[in-house]
Amino acid sequence: MKGALTVFRKEFIDGIRERRSVVSALFFGPLFGPLMFGFMINFAISQRIDEVDQPITVPVIGAQHAPNVIAALGQAQIDVDPDEFSDRAALRASVAAGDTDVGIVIDSEFGEALAAGNPARIWIVSDRSNNAGSTPTARVRGAIRTYSQTIGTLRLSMRGVDPTITQPIALLDEDVSTPSGRSVLLLSMMTYFLLFAALLGGTQVAIDATAGERERGSLEPLLTMPVARNELVLGKMFATFVFMATSLAISIAAFSVAVQFLPLAKLGMTANLNFVAGLQIYFVMLPFAMLGAAAMMIVASYTKSFKEAQTYTSLAMLAPTLPIIAVALKPVSISLPLMLVPSLAQHLLVTDIVKAEGIEPVAVLVSWVSTLAVAGLLTWLTIRRYGSEKILV
Repeated sequence: MKGALTVFRKEFIDGIRERRSVVSALFFGPLFGPLMFGFMINFAISQRIDEVDQPITVPVIGAQHAPNVIAALGQAQIDVDPDEFSDRAALRASVAAGDTDVGIVIDSEFGEALAAGNPARIWIVSDRSNNAGSTPTARVRGAIRTYSQTIGTLRLSMRGVDPTITQPIALLDEDVSTPSGRSVLLLSMMTYFLLFAALLGGTQVAIDATAGERERGSLEPLLTMPVARNELVLGKMFATFVFMATSLAISIAAFSVAVQFLPLAKLGMTANLNFVAGLQIYFVMLPFAMLGAAAMMIVASYTKSFKEAQTYTSLAMLAPTLPIIAVALKPVSISLPLMLVPSLAQHLLVTDIVKAEGIEPVAVLVSWVSTLAVAGLLTWLTIRRYGSEKILV
């Protein structure tokens, strides 16, 4: 293994000297993802909280026909503007154009219908394809529905009827989730960033050690050195692995810091991303760094130039996300058969760590063995590739 260590030392030093490798390993991979994730989640949570708590103004046509409804809206911090639109057509056009999020139209016969015990009509004018209007629309609909239920309850009570007779089933919610478990609803995307951080951290090293050597014309002299082909490949691959493992560690640490600035407590959530959890995440994801190093090496070995290698390795980076996308569409729980699928196994294990529910050692062992087995297969194929004279063509 002396030859492998010599090659590793050479590739590691070259990687440190290569500015693109250092920037990729220490910035784009491990830091850019957590910073962008923290900013986006923090902005989304803050905006959602502000939308729910802050008063809003809604245009209303026919406000004079239902003063009690207007008062109920006011109690829900919904102010009304009865003079913004003169007719329903103008309101519809404004909502359709996206200039107005939501509007209300009250029937001119609202009072008479309510007094007669008939359904009194109110139209909520909205555009369901407008995401910006979803929150104010939900607030308006909720306030009017609450007022309607109050009127219904009073009518039954005035007639000597117990209002609960209309509720034959008392449906009660019992949420057994923990604050850490609920945080997964937001932090489940973290695995994507960790996977990409690991791959981005060492891909440039893998490309430079394969396609870069060929493009510079230094591959042929390197192959004539008294180093076995398997030691040559292992040295290059281990250098790539070190960069990927380092990138992964920095990314986990960055996420641990970033989540401390997220207002999760306002949503009844906590993030289990302390030092111990970070070590657990690093431990379960470390085999993927070895798999990533082997995958990038074999893909780049079939390319003839640096740019071509960048294209194909970028496409190869999409492969680990496919199993995760599949379970996002159809959620699953941890099982030993799923631990046989690299990237998916790491995603499920990281999710359970963040939820603070504990992980089974057997599941971790199976994920390690299966991921390293695939890495070993790709390493063997890469060694065979370097053992062929076609590597120089």
